[in-house]
Amino acid sequence: MDTCNTYSRNICPNNAQTVICEDVRKLDLQSLQPIDAFAYGFPCNDFSVVGEQKGFNGTFGPLYSYGVKIIDYFRPLFFVAENVSGITSANSGDAFSRILHDLQSAGNGYNLTVHLYKAEEYGVPQRRHRMIIVGFDNTSGLRFQVPKPTTRGNPVTARSALEQPPIPKDAFNNELTKQSKSVIERLMHTKPGNNAWNSDLPDHLQLNVKTTKLSQIYRRLHPDKPSYTITGSGGGGTHGYHWSEPRALTNRERARIQTFPDSFVFEGSKESVRKQIGMAVPPRLSYVIFKAILKTIAGIPYPAVESNLNNNPTLFNGL
Repeated sequence: MDTCNTYSRNICPNNAQTVICEDVRKLDLQSLQPIDAFAYGFPCNDFSVVGEQKGFNGTFGPLYSYGVKIIDYFRPLFFVAENVSGITSANSGDAFSRILHDLQSAGNGYNLTVHLYKAEEYGVPQRRHRMIIVGFDNTSGLRFQVPKPTTRGNPVTARSALEQPPIPKDAFNNELTKQSKSVIERLMHTKPGNNAWNSDLPDHLQLNVKTTKLSQIYRRLHPDKPSYTITGSGGGGTHGYHWSEPRALTNRERARIQTFPDSFVFEGSKESVRKQIGMAVPPRLSYVIFKAILKTIAGIPYPAVESNLNNNPTLFNGL
C-alpha cells in the first residue's frame, strides 16, 4: 500500500483512482483499458545472488508469468522487463531461458533485446547491474538498440550525488538513524570503501559470522567512487554507511544515489521507504532507456552499442 501511495502522490496526484493496488494474481484483465506499452519489474527475491536463488521453486519466481499474461492479452507495441543480474544463473540457467521464451512467444511474438546494464555507465552514482529486456511487437518491424553508455570511465561519485547540491536539512525522508555505540565505534575503525571484513577491528567489534560474508556489511561509501548497490532489505550492517560520518545513510541520501529528485516524496515508515528506494530502478537509467525506445518508434537514430547478451545461445536455447 505504501508503494501505491508513493506512486499516486508523485506520478498521478490528480488521478489517484488509476492506481490499482491489489494482488496481481487476482487482477481482472478484462476490466482494464487497452495499453500500448507495458513496463514491469517482476519480483527478484528468488533470483538474487544475495538470496538462495530458488528461481521458479520459490514463492516469487513464478510471478513473472502474470506480466506475460498481460502482454499476451493486450499485445502492446512494446514492453520493458527488469530483474537482477543473478536471474541468468537461477535454476542452473533454465529459469531465464524459459522467461525469454515466454516473453518472445507472447501476443504476436516479440523481438527481444536483452542487455545487462551497468547503471554507473549511464550517470547513476551507483554500481547497480540489472538485466533489462525490451521487446517490440514483431508486426511493428522495430528492434530496440542498447543506448551507448555516457559515463563509462568517468562515473558520477557518491560525493557528487550527496553534496552537489547539499541535501536540505528539512528534506523529506531525511531522518537520521540512531546508531548504537558499537556501530559507531565499528565505523570509526572502517576506512571509506571498506567493510567489516577488511578493516582492522578490535576483537570486541569483530562479527561472529561463519557463513557467507557479504561485502555490504558495515561497508562505508567511498566519496570518490560510485556507491555500491543500494538494497531494499537486510538486517544490521546492510543499510549503507557514510564515508566520513559514523552513521547509516538517510533515505533521502539513498534516494539521491538512486537518482530520485528531492521533490519525490516516499510514503510509509522509514523501513518501508528504504525498501521502496532499494527495489526501484534508478530514474536516470529508466530515462535513458525510454528515451531510446521513443526514438526507435520515431525512427530517430541515437548512439548505440551491441547487446552483451543477445547472441548468447545458452540463454536463448537457440531461439
